[in-house]
Amino acid sequence: MPEDADLSEAIQDYLKTIYQLSPNGEPTSTNQIAERLKVAPASVTGMLKRLASMDPPLVDYHKHHGVQLTEEGLRVSLQILRKHRLLELFMVRILGYSWDEIHEEAERLEHAISFRFVDRLASLLGEPDFDPHGDPIPGRDLQIPKMQTVPLSEAAAGQRVAVRRVSISNPALLRYLGDMGVLPGATMQVVAQVPFDRTVRIRVEPAGCEQVLGAEISSLLQVEVL
Repeated sequence: MPEDADLSEAIQDYLKTIYQLSPNGEPTSTNQIAERLKVAPASVTGMLKRLASMDPPLVDYHKHHGVQLTEEGLRVSLQILRKHRLLELFMVRILGYSWDEIHEEAERLEHAISFRFVDRLASLLGEPDFDPHGDPIPGRDLQIPKMQTVPLSEAAAGQRVAVRRVSISNPALLRYLGDMGVLPGATMQVVAQVPFDRTVRIRVEPAGCEQVLGAEISSLLQVEVL
């Protein structure tokens, strides 16, 4: 039974990427993985075959049918995700980083720390459930905290909502949203949904400033209807 520290950084990145592309366990295509990791599809195919041949197998891969994590592959991917998200929270809460600075740093550090270190980190931070972007942190038992949210793009005009998750890693876009006050925990009113281009007009509380968000951005903001 491999631990993530026994696996190469490339293998860890593949497992985490497969999970992020299909958190509900549905098959993920070679092209999706290649696009996310910015590598050639042929390289992805070679790695998937390698992961499927490991003992125990980390993925279930069949040509033209996509790839799924095995139970062991899922376990390892959640361990890696736990490291990444705890590191992000540590950097914001303890080291004073802003939320747009932490993703790349955590990407590098997640491969270097041990399970003992990450459990100490969780204790220091009070066993948190969510990282600075609102992404759920797998617990010690690798269970994912539940969220009852919808994309902002699906919220109806007139609804008051709270931002719970911002599924964006682009630093410039995070700074843009932060400047508007659109952060996890922020509350806002959905003023209008434009049906033709799915643009959303919001009023951010408490200042009451109105902002317009395009369909792509609003689809990446998970909100809870209040």
